This record gives sequence, structure tokens and C-alpha cells, in this order.
Amino acid sequence: MVVVVKKNPDKTQFNNLQNWLKSLGVSIHTSEGENSIVLGLVGDTTSVDIDLIRSLEIVEDVKRIQEPYKNANRKFHPKDSVITVENVHFGNGTFNIIAGPCSVESEEQVISIAEQVKKSGATMLRGGAFKPRTSPYAFQGLGASGIEYLLKAKEATGLPIVSEIMEFSQLPLFDDVDLIQVGARNMQNFELLKELGRIKKPILLKRGLANTIQELLMSVEYIMAGGNENVILCERGIRTFENATRNTLDISIIPVLKKQTHLPIVIDPSHACGISYFVKPLAMAATAAGADGLMIEVHNDPQHALCDGAQSLTPQVFDEVAKSCFAIRPLACKY
Repeated sequence: MVVVVKKNPDKTQFNNLQNWLKSLGVSIHTSEGENSIVLGLVGDTTSVDIDLIRSLEIVEDVKRIQEPYKNANRKFHPKDSVITVENVHFGNGTFNIIAGPCSVESEEQVISIAEQVKKSGATMLRGGAFKPRTSPYAFQGLGASGIEYLLKAKEATGLPIVSEIMEFSQLPLFDDVDLIQVGARNMQNFELLKELGRIKKPILLKRGLANTIQELLMSVEYIMAGGNENVILCERGIRTFENATRNTLDISIIPVLKKQTHLPIVIDPSHACGISYFVKPLAMAATAAGADGLMIEVHNDPQHALCDGAQSLTPQVFDEVAKSCFAIRPLACKY
């Protein structure tokens, strides 16, 4: 349920309203806009008398929320949320590119790539230390050493780092990781999401390979219900009947999410197509559609990459892609 309170309400009446609502056993999420204050009521609202609230002088309107997700709902939080990762801001008109190798292979490799993508305008460095692979015989990542190398790359370049967590027992290893990524395969690992809801560190949540947008938002709700509101959504392509590309990039998710949630959305064109040739047009399309950022895989030697070399760009090609996206960003769709 949402209670819309008029601008500059009487303080005594406003406090009495909040205290009464809390006495009914519901929690209140407050969002202040230019012309009103939105009180989002979370919990069992069956005992809340809508007509009584609507009759109050300070109340402009009362609405019931039909969607099962509450904290992530734009009706609860009309203004765009801005998620801050170190000195980088996502949301409300900002645009960032996260770039780096699919997998951290060595200290020298990740530092070199970090230096090059930063020159091209990347504001964050990505790199997998733990890698979920379809085959148990494929390279699984360097583990703790991979995170150590990422931190050295951060020290050398100043770029905040993002890396994927596999299970909540790994959380201590991610103390110094600036943005924790939850991969597509873990989108509905609810125990992991609950644990991430108990920390305040920003989370990048990727959509599952065959999940609906509502299921993505319900996974977000697991994190936010635990108290962590620092969530960035990521579309990385979904599995369809088409096999010309690795996955199918759902570009329509950008306007849909912009309407349904206040959280920023990042697009990963690398995993969406699985082929480096297609990364540039998909990145440009996502930029034009109004995405808050991109996540692109970059490798100094894609042909010999230990993971996902086919979809990785060389630093030189990444530079071209970044320039193209920054050039069209001023013309991007506004919501």
C-alpha cells in the first residue's frame, strides 16, 4: 500500500499518522518528492482502513500495490535511486561502463587491461575470480588470488572493482570488493540473496537465463527486504529458440524496468550475444534505449583467453565501442 502525503504536511499530524501505521504492525518506507511524500507500507495491510487514511487532511491519495514486489517498486519510490559504488554513481541520468576480463588470469594481465579500459572511459573494472562454468573441467577461476589481483589493479588505476560471488561462505573474501555481482545462475539462490540483504555493500544482480522480469524483481526484493537497498540490475540476455547468438538480448527490459522500478539497469552485451562482432551494435542500442550503464568483457589476447574469449573485445576495439556509446548517450531515451 502507498500513502501519498501532501507537500509540507503539519508535523504533528504527519507524526501521528506514521505512529498509528506502525502500531498496526507495518513498516514504512519514506520517499520525498518535489510535490509530495510517499509512504510505502510493507507488511500485512489488511487491517489498514484506506478510507480513514484518505479522509485525513494531509493525505492526497492512498493506493494498494498489486505487484508482489514492494521495495523495488517505483510506486513506493517514484524518484530514481542513485546507487553509489566508491566514487561512481549509477542511476538518475548517469552513464557508466564497467569493463575488464571475463576471468582474472594473472596480476599483470588484469592491471594492463585496467589501465587500458580506464583510458577509454571505463569507470569500473570487472573480473571473475570465481567462475561458474557449464563444464566441471573448464577453468574455474583463481579464487582468492583473483580478488587479490583485482585489488592490485584498483590500487594501480583507482578503478572500483566488481566480481562475482558463488555462495555466501565466500563473503569474507569480498570485504574489499566494491560491487558484488550475483550471476545469472544464482539469481534465485534465495539463501545467498538473504545474506546479501544483511550487508550494505552494493549488489549487481543479473537476470537469470530463463527468468521473467517479475522474477528478477522478486529476487531484488529478497535483498532489499533484508535492509540492503543498494542494488543495480543487469540484463545479460535470455535463452530463446534462436541459436545464432549465445543468448537473446531483451532490449525491451530497459523501458519496462524504468516504468516498474526505481533501480538502475546495466546491460551486458558480451554475454547476451557471445560473439565479439555483435557487442558494439548491442551496446549502442542499449545506450540509446536509456540504460544506466554497460558491462563489457575486454581481454588483451581473446584468442588465448581462459574463459569466454569469443565474446571479449580487444582494448582497441573496446575504445571504439566506448567512443560510439558516449557519442550517442546525449540522444538516449529519457524516462
